[in-house]
Formats: sequence, C-alpha cells, structure tokens
Amino acid sequence: MRLILLGPPGAGKGTQAVRLAERHGIAHLSTGDMLRAAVAEGSEVGRKAQAIMARGDLVPDDVVVAIVADRLARPDCARGFVLDGFPRTVAQAEALGRMLHEHQLDLDAAVELSVDEAALLARVDNRVREMKAAGKPVRDDDSAEVLKGRLDNYRRLTAPLIAYYRERGLLKTVDGMGTIEAVSTAIDGALGGDLVAQ
Repeated sequence: MRLILLGPPGAGKGTQAVRLAERHGIAHLSTGDMLRAAVAEGSEVGRKAQAIMARGDLVPDDVVVAIVADRLARPDCARGFVLDGFPRTVAQAEALGRMLHEHQLDLDAAVELSVDEAALLARVDNRVREMKAAGKPVRDDDSAEVLKGRLDNYRRLTAPLIAYYRERGLLKTVDGMGTIEAVSTAIDGALGGDLVAQ
C-alpha cells in the first residue's frame, strides 16, 4: 500500500499516518520529522531548513525531494508507505511520480483530510495555551500566527494537488473534523476493503 495524506497543517495527517502505518505494517514517512531530525543533527540541510521552518515557509523542493528519495530507497518501504507532508507542490508530486516510476511502482491513493480552517486555528491556540500552562516548551512554528502563514502557503501551493490527484483517479476525500477513530474509519472506508486488506 502506497499512500499520500493531504490536508492543511493541523488537519491530523501525522496522527492518521501513524495509525495507517501501524495497522498495515507500512512505513510512515513524515518530511516534517525528517527535516526536524536534520535540524537536530545540525547538518547543513538542517541549518538551512531551520530558519525557513521557523517562519512557517516551505523548504525548497530540491532539498525535500532528495530527502524523500533517500528514504524511499530504504528496505522498510518495500512493503509500502504513507507519506505525510509530501508532496506539497505539483512539482514535488511530479518528482514523486518519476521516483516511483523508476522503481516500477504506483501510488494506490491520495487521501485528503477535509477540515475547517477556523477550527484549526482555534485548536492550535488551545494547544499552545495548554502547553504553556503545563510548563512544556512550545515549538517556534506552533502558533496561530505561523499557522495562518502555513495555511496561506497550503492554499497557494498545496491545494492544487487535490485537482492533480483527482484527475489521475487517485483522490479519496474524508471529513477530517471527526474524532481520531471516526477519521480512521472514514479513511479505511474510502480506501475500500481490497486496498486496506493488502
């Protein structure tokens, strides 16, 4: 099973990707996690990405595509994967298509988590308040102000992927505003029994 999860920042892609990976024994590939790991390691790519991510901007395609290509070549991806946070642009989607084609693979589906942006902003405000109240550190990119910028980027650069994958017959849209369990059930329903059983 080879899947992409689409949706604006804060839609729950990471949560659902982890659940899909665990249920189906496939790799969870989060570009955000891969980039944060590079930042933590202090690598050249990490230092470059750190300032960009702190502003809520997107890391350049060439950097992200290289990270994803390297990750897809690892043995744990042979059984399948769920991509969380990639592709974010049509150019990245085209690069992914070329990468998969080189390995004679295809995507099974692109799952869109449809959400209400006003509710997302309220969620992040609430999460930040809870973290501060608990004395926990808040990431630089975890604020309503940064989320607004990320949502603008999403609408401008990533939302066109909805049409891109719809035209290729790969798009499955689910309501992402329910409980975690309800969204998981909706994703399984959208993927269909044959695909989920793989």
